Amino acid sequence: MSPAHDVIVIGLGGMGSAAARHLSARGARVLGLEKFGPAHNRGSSHGGSRITRQSYFEDPAYVPLLLRAYELYEDVERSTGREIATLCGGVMVGPPDSRTVAGSLRSATEWDLPHELLDAKEIRRRFPTLNPYDDEVALYEAKAGLVRPEAMVSAHLELATGQGADLRFEEPVLSWEPYGDGVRVHTARESYTAGQLVICPGAWAPQLLADLGVPVTVERQVMYWFQPSGGTEPFVPERHPVYIWEDARGVQVYGFPAIDGPQLGAKVAFFRKGQVTTPETIDRTVHEHEVQAMADHMSRCIPDLPGTFLKAATCMYSNTPDEHFVIARHPAHPGSVTVACGFSGHGFKFVPVVGEILADLALTGTTAHPIGLFDPARFSTSPDGTATPEQTAAPDPGDRP
Repeated sequence: MSPAHDVIVIGLGGMGSAAARHLSARGARVLGLEKFGPAHNRGSSHGGSRITRQSYFEDPAYVPLLLRAYELYEDVERSTGREIATLCGGVMVGPPDSRTVAGSLRSATEWDLPHELLDAKEIRRRFPTLNPYDDEVALYEAKAGLVRPEAMVSAHLELATGQGADLRFEEPVLSWEPYGDGVRVHTARESYTAGQLVICPGAWAPQLLADLGVPVTVERQVMYWFQPSGGTEPFVPERHPVYIWEDARGVQVYGFPAIDGPQLGAKVAFFRKGQVTTPETIDRTVHEHEVQAMADHMSRCIPDLPGTFLKAATCMYSNTPDEHFVIARHPAHPGSVTVACGFSGHGFKFVPVVGEILADLALTGTTAHPIGLFDPARFSTSPDGTATPEQTAAPDPGDRP
């Protein structure tokens, strides 16, 4: 008897929900398996907002994928009636030679993206909430803004279900293995077979993709919400942009306008200032000294923001050594397994286009999207078993955070 499903998708967070949507839209019989409930808060796709931008300081190679992602934001909104993206504009602030500013300018120039360069005086005039040093500048991008992770995941799950996908929640995957010409997946309830497997494990990549050869490190991150001292009116999206702000030491923070009403404040976080952890051992408690460190840092950048601390939440980054993604056919199982992992704290804005790519790879074995940067072969080892230079080299500060 042939399997009941064409494709099994492991993980129904950001990437997995989008993969299920695009696969089912193409007529594939999809089984989706998720450890937790729909649009849960135990992984990386929660917290109310994620920055989206096109002048991408991480690497210009991401820009074509971002342009497609923006098209797909609109597609999801039209298809579901949900608000997915708010393009309120964004500033990348820091010293002119900082990774945040110089890298953003590099992408904007290479891809001819609309942008403006602002000196400190102009930043203060345009955005009175911001308080840069005199030697800091900003790249302003009108098309930057935010996407809502819970809404995005829920929308993709809704579309996938409407297209016939069989999505099963609270069903942890224990293991998977090749089976004939396809795969077999074992969960806490039963076993399933299919011709193709798509694995989107998030922070569970070290367990579910142990044979991939990619050293993924899980990092605890904290998001904070403060009530500005003068209220949220100066921080509404019409007046206050999203921002990524790098200081002279290379420390980055990122934040958002007040998008959830006058009582719920504005969100801010450090970028890559967490502790190595695992999904099983992560400390979900946010401690007083962490709140104070965030408030102290922001009191210089945005003096009115850390007025009153409201709440905080934890999430997890899944980092590769070079902080670029892994999206590919599994090198050990190229005929039946596709993987997407290691999104390194900057992946959520790509969710809809990654779903499209995963559907391409699972159903045809290839994609027209440029994904060479994300090949796991870059982490292969040399004949003597040592890591390759690409695996051990420090990130190029012009390319990555």
